[in-house]
Amino acid sequence: MSHGPRLFATLEGYAVEGGFDRPFEPATCYSPTISLGRHAGPGDAAGLWQDYESVLDLVPGLGFEGVRLGVEWARIEPHRGVVDESAVARYTQVASHARSIGLGVTVVLVDAAWPAWLGLEAWLLPWVVPDVIGHARTVVTGMGESVTGVVAFADPRTLVAGGYLEGVVPPWRRGARVDAASADAQIDRIADALRADPVVGPLIVRSSRTVSLHQSPEFIAQARSSDAYDELYVRTLVKGDGPTAATAGLLVQRDGLWRVDASEELLNVLR
Repeated sequence: MSHGPRLFATLEGYAVEGGFDRPFEPATCYSPTISLGRHAGPGDAAGLWQDYESVLDLVPGLGFEGVRLGVEWARIEPHRGVVDESAVARYTQVASHARSIGLGVTVVLVDAAWPAWLGLEAWLLPWVVPDVIGHARTVVTGMGESVTGVVAFADPRTLVAGGYLEGVVPPWRRGARVDAASADAQIDRIADALRADPVVGPLIVRSSRTVSLHQSPEFIAQARSSDAYDELYVRTLVKGDGPTAATAGLLVQRDGLWRVDASEELLNVLR
């Protein structure tokens, strides 16, 4: 009998936490174009860095078994080799709260916004590989038993195609097919190294899929019934702000309170 993948909602730190890419805040690969005014940064976003718990408390009632949490590398290591232990502690607190209400916690190591010090061409530079592995070990050892799973890259296709072929994300290049192939190969090498790592490897989620809230409830229901994936991620719990914000979220804040903003048809599929 098919039981399908575990159902997780995503929380994408850069878009929802607030506190990036302004003076005296952790800087990401988006900081140059934000500084030039080409697009707006996340600003205060949804303020979840101080208040993740208020949205996590609504997750079990939506039918999810867990959350996929983006732990922002730029916040954890704002300067190369300098780990902000208070940031690791806060992510651990958030994940521990999720666990206390019965949720699994899969963490994302690299999402759309990596640290500025890594460079815009990070996925072409060989010295980045040990940096990613070091970051992964910092997260896994620092967060300990609050983590139930690890995803190396939230969306490797966008990092490569969006960054080197379509010019819609850093490093903002178009038609760079040779470099796209090189970046793709390096991301694969990093993923292989993390799977083989004795600290990180045992927690790596072996197979997963992400679905959008803009896809039909029928499509999401079909994905839920598949045995091809261990975890199914619904993007996203909170829309957020800035260049990586989602186009829709399951929760919205009105009059200072978080409320569900989804059709009954979708909620029936999730539950």
